Amino acid sequence: MELIVKAADDKRAEDLLVLDVREISVLADYFVICHGNSEKQVGAITDGVVEAAQKAGVDVGRVEGREMGKWVLADLGDVIVHVFHGDERGFYNLEKLWSDAPSVSITRWVS
Repeated sequence: MELIVKAADDKRAEDLLVLDVREISVLADYFVICHGNSEKQVGAITDGVVEAAQKAGVDVGRVEGREMGKWVLADLGDVIVHVFHGDERGFYNLEKLWSDAPSVSITRWVS
């Protein structure tokens, strides 16, 4: 988890949030949600996260939405990473949809 958050932060991901969904979803244990301010930045964040995961030996499943650069979903097994374009994040509002999930403190991992 820490390496994913740090990789996103290294690419200047905005409003990084980690939700613990273990008790409310069978999809994953954690959701990492963040956004970039352009399609290019969304791609850079996604690439940084995927590269860091691969280097750490994490099996990277499907990466969906990379071509459009509006909402990219990366399946990292127990962690699902959602990288939004800023406008799309507000529209889909995953934080509200998964509001029953507690947030994980990431302050010690981000600069």
